[in-house]
Amino acid sequence: MRFSLLFVFVIVVGIYSYNFSEAREPVCSKFAYEEQLLEKMIRTEIKVETMVNEIKKTEDNIISTLGDIKQTVADFTDMFADMRGNITDEMLKREEEIKGREESFKTLFEETITNLTSLGNEAEKEKLIQLQGKLEQPPVAFYAHHLKDMLLDTTNEILIFEKTFTNEETGYDTSTGLFTAPVGGLYQFVVHTCAYKGKHSYLGLVLDDNVIAADSNFGDDAYGCNTFGAIVRLQKGAKVWVKSTAPGSNRQLFQNSYRFNTFSGLLVNN
Repeated sequence: MRFSLLFVFVIVVGIYSYNFSEAREPVCSKFAYEEQLLEKMIRTEIKVETMVNEIKKTEDNIISTLGDIKQTVADFTDMFADMRGNITDEMLKREEEIKGREESFKTLFEETITNLTSLGNEAEKEKLIQLQGKLEQPPVAFYAHHLKDMLLDTTNEILIFEKTFTNEETGYDTSTGLFTAPVGGLYQFVVHTCAYKGKHSYLGLVLDDNVIAADSNFGDDAYGCNTFGAIVRLQKGAKVWVKSTAPGSNRQLFQNSYRFNTFSGLLVNN
């Protein structure tokens, strides 16, 4: 009897101990996988939302920067447009001023001629007309250089200067070496030449086959250079040139970057 009670007590204590230990063990939910997946999705959504916000900020910064650049370009465009407009306006203003002065001078000149005519002073009228022609006459000048041929071995050989720095009214012909006066008047001519070392040159300035100035040059020990010229009144169409007056085998000129052979002419007064 006593043994039976002890056995029952042991069984009861065992059952109670088992149930107590079972109650302390963690119990897994049947939705554990779904819960973990949901938690991962929530974390991923948070990260994506953070990335979207950062991208949005970057996009806003880029749009703002592009806007600043666009505004800067627009400002520069407006500034250059204003500058161009100001320059154009100033040029037009100057042009109008010049035209206005020309018209005023022309009107004054015509009024003067009319007044003189009404007084019967034909001589004064003619002088003013001639003066008007002179004022309207463009300048005449040339400055030629670089000889085509520097050997002076041919009789009456014309020196042809192939290039011109100045040739107003195109009076000088680089293919023939001749200057033809486009208008009558008082002209000044200057010739500058350099003789070859050990050679000589005899040159003349010619007006319509008449020598009006002459020069001789001897390059004994070096390349010697001389200058000569004349002031002469020409009729329209008169021709002037430079020629060799005493040809020979030992007659030769010289030119380089330090020594130019030149021929120039200028209308001083017509």
